[in-house]
Amino acid sequence: MTDDFAFSIVVLVMAAVLVAGTFSSRLTGWLHIPAPALFLIAAAVVAVFLPAVGPAARQIDERVVSVALVLILFEGGMHIGWRRFRAAAGPIAWIGIAGTAITAAALAAAAHFLLGFDWQLALLLGAALSPTDPAVVFSVLGRHEISGRSGTILEGESGANDPVGIALLVSLLSAGTAADAAGGSPLLAGLEVFATQMLVGAVVGIAAGLALGWVMRRAQLPTGALTAVFVAAAAVLIYAGGSALQGSGFLAVFIAGILIGDVRAPFRREVDTFASGLASLAEIVVFVLLGLSIQLKDVFQPATLLSGLAIAALLIVVIRPVLVGLATLPIRLSRGERVFVLWAGLKGAVPILLGMFILTADVQGARTVYAIIFIVVLISVVLQGGLVPLFARLLHVPMRLVEARPWSVDVRFAEEPTGLERHVVAAGSPADGRTIAELSVGEQSWVSVISRGGRNLPVRTGTRLQAGDVVLTQVDPDHRIEGLFIEP
Repeated sequence: MTDDFAFSIVVLVMAAVLVAGTFSSRLTGWLHIPAPALFLIAAAVVAVFLPAVGPAARQIDERVVSVALVLILFEGGMHIGWRRFRAAAGPIAWIGIAGTAITAAALAAAAHFLLGFDWQLALLLGAALSPTDPAVVFSVLGRHEISGRSGTILEGESGANDPVGIALLVSLLSAGTAADAAGGSPLLAGLEVFATQMLVGAVVGIAAGLALGWVMRRAQLPTGALTAVFVAAAAVLIYAGGSALQGSGFLAVFIAGILIGDVRAPFRREVDTFASGLASLAEIVVFVLLGLSIQLKDVFQPATLLSGLAIAALLIVVIRPVLVGLATLPIRLSRGERVFVLWAGLKGAVPILLGMFILTADVQGARTVYAIIFIVVLISVVLQGGLVPLFARLLHVPMRLVEARPWSVDVRFAEEPTGLERHVVAAGSPADGRTIAELSVGEQSWVSVISRGGRNLPVRTGTRLQAGDVVLTQVDPDHRIEGLFIEP
């Protein structure tokens, strides 16, 4: 076999996987199984017939998955945006930090006292399984939109606690080395690494996000394609800069995405579309690579399989709903919303990536830990993820399917159109259920277009708006009306 032929086969297989992955949404709709689970299972089965992944290949996988996670976090931050994040910043930060710490501590205690792991291995397992996962949460929600604070909290938590979990694991792995170098306590050294990761990551993310938003508005590039590529490259640059400064690059890129989420800039639609496509591609790459890295013979060891099932059961039935649930009591949520947020805290790519970090660190028992993580993630994605729509209905959490709108008619402007705004009517907002005549838009403002389900409605004083309507308004610059269309 010539090198050219071998290369062609590799490219053929990779392209086939990506093509199949792009159509996976149709298959998951029929099977009611989240797409990440299909990628993970299929890749793990294929890995049985391939040589075991060595340390060098595992390190490459880690780096590729890290970059893919950057794209997912950045797009997730953009999807949330500063306006939505600001309304739920306190709950997101609280669950992201306190919830992660509680989960890690409880899992570590369970692994030590129930499974007999030594404290080092138990703490590493707890840290690896502590964060929820944005790739799975965003994929499971997909075209579903959750109204109210619960959707924002769920999406925000899945992005915010990843940097916390990653920093926690990095701190545990580096604590011993740092303590030996400084001649101090491993605990203090670990806390110092964690605090540095969080502080530097936050500062870099805020500074870079504000700077990127300024550049997007003022340094206009010739085409939308170039603008979209520039913003994606800037996201990777922010991650690399935060990591180079010994901070959490993942936290930096997530914060930057939030800060530019609502920025009104040239070619904004192209930027959003490209970022969404990259994140979807990154999700496929992440779960395929992670599936290829597991050895199913390790997973199906009786002791390992039972340990994984026990940890998954504790996590789903006790730790998340009870212990983390107690931490959510100060947060203003209805009972149904609280239960839904606790159920939908899904595990995914990030825990498996952290398991890779443990393998690379050559910790004794790392292969067993990695296999347990794989079992827990698979159960979480299939069981919890598959039941998310059902739980939303049972708990009366407003969740609607956003219909695809593949056709568009654009009007392009050479300069920013003053006062022209696009809004989507949120359920429970002041505009929901009101007629045009009942809206307080001011004398110098008016509604120009109303689109419902892909069909334009006549704009009359008696036209009644409803949740999901897309509304174009011409607004007096001195009379802002965005509050009419979002939930108070």
